[in-house]
Amino acid sequence: MRKMGLGLTALFLVLTMALTACSSTNNGTNVKPSASPAGTEAEGGEAPPAAEPTKLTLWTFVQQHADFYNFMAAEWNKGNPDQQIVLDAQNIPYDDMHTRLLLALQSGKGAPDLVDIEQSKFPNFMKGDVQLVELNDIVEPEIPNIVKSRVEIYSKDGKYYGVDLHVGATVMYYNKELMDKAGVNPDDIKLWSDVETYGKTVAEKTGVPFITFEGSGNWSWWPAINQMKSDQVGPDGEITVDDPRNIQAMTFFKKLVDEKIAAVSPGTGHDTPEYKAFMNGGGAAAVFMPFWFMNRFTDEMPDLKGKMIIRPMPAWEVGGNRSAGMGGTGLSITNQTKALELSKKFLAYAKLSKEGNIQVWKQLGMDPIRTEVWSDPAMSEPNKFTDYFGTDIFATLTEIKDEIYPVNIRETSPKVFDAVRNEIVPKIFQFGEDPETVIKKAAEALRKDTGK
Repeated sequence: MRKMGLGLTALFLVLTMALTACSSTNNGTNVKPSASPAGTEAEGGEAPPAAEPTKLTLWTFVQQHADFYNFMAAEWNKGNPDQQIVLDAQNIPYDDMHTRLLLALQSGKGAPDLVDIEQSKFPNFMKGDVQLVELNDIVEPEIPNIVKSRVEIYSKDGKYYGVDLHVGATVMYYNKELMDKAGVNPDDIKLWSDVETYGKTVAEKTGVPFITFEGSGNWSWWPAINQMKSDQVGPDGEITVDDPRNIQAMTFFKKLVDEKIAAVSPGTGHDTPEYKAFMNGGGAAAVFMPFWFMNRFTDEMPDLKGKMIIRPMPAWEVGGNRSAGMGGTGLSITNQTKALELSKKFLAYAKLSKEGNIQVWKQLGMDPIRTEVWSDPAMSEPNKFTDYFGTDIFATLTEIKDEIYPVNIRETSPKVFDAVRNEIVPKIFQFGEDPETVIKKAAEALRKDTGK
């Protein structure tokens, strides 16, 4: 009996040791070894093993944005070994992405953790029960440090649901080579009336139009009326597309096209392959677009390197605004994420931190929403944008930063923007119809449709 007792005791000890060994290894199970106390190393002098990485899916519709988020994920991982991220940043065509997102949120399945939502589409996701995560806990502490309007356009009832990449200051991009050929100094163009005067000279002496306007977009008309403190939608969502200032601007632009000083952009939009090929070949002397268009030049119009310069927009009157805050993409978190806290931490790091905002400039050439970085020495360091445009890029932004009037993004905005892109602008610039007639007719239809 005593021998049997000793045998059972030995067997028990063997089983106990085996179980202990199993529990201290990670053989493909979710059981992980316990970490060593803070400031110490694991037994044998080895560092504690890092936690399993978390996969986060992110949808965007711009490849440069996907590249930026991948860069920021790599930077995050360098400083956060215990909260590693495997980021799946997917670039999906603009309309497809927003449609897929809306369907996924409505059905309750298939949405990503994080998503870029373009500002003109954002009101579509604010209707009814919002399926995006409130971000007040990460946004509100940073309000004193950022351009507040760049988060307010992604808010509803005091709750923030998205954070923008940039301010979107609109500037003039001049082809200095063509301007020199015409004997025109871009710094002499201070008013829109100067565009007509000097633009005629440039067109005559170079044989190419001075400037281009979109034939089915909103990047030409919207910033121009914003300079006059007008908009296409009012503060309460009312239809203001036929404001007299709006008609004035469009009538003037149509006149420039009729006089051959301006041309309708090939591809009918500035962010199209046809237009970029046209500009890359010296097709026009100037275009005005937001700051974010810089990376379209550097990445897709390489032959213009060293030829393009950036200057403020011409004002409508002496002392008037010389820029407009245009465009925007709010990074949001969907309520289907299974990694809410990590998603919030990554969003705050990529879009609200000082480090992230500096990289917005370095990686994307965009004007960061965190204002303190505008004067940071990092902003004047050489990069592909200074190599392309020159070293005075941020001096221009600093010069015009207080001349940007807010825009209204309301529930009626998507319908108004669709009417502008698909009806108003094409009828005027592609088919030569009278601006006032087209605009007033569209405004009347929009008011009937929206009740605004």
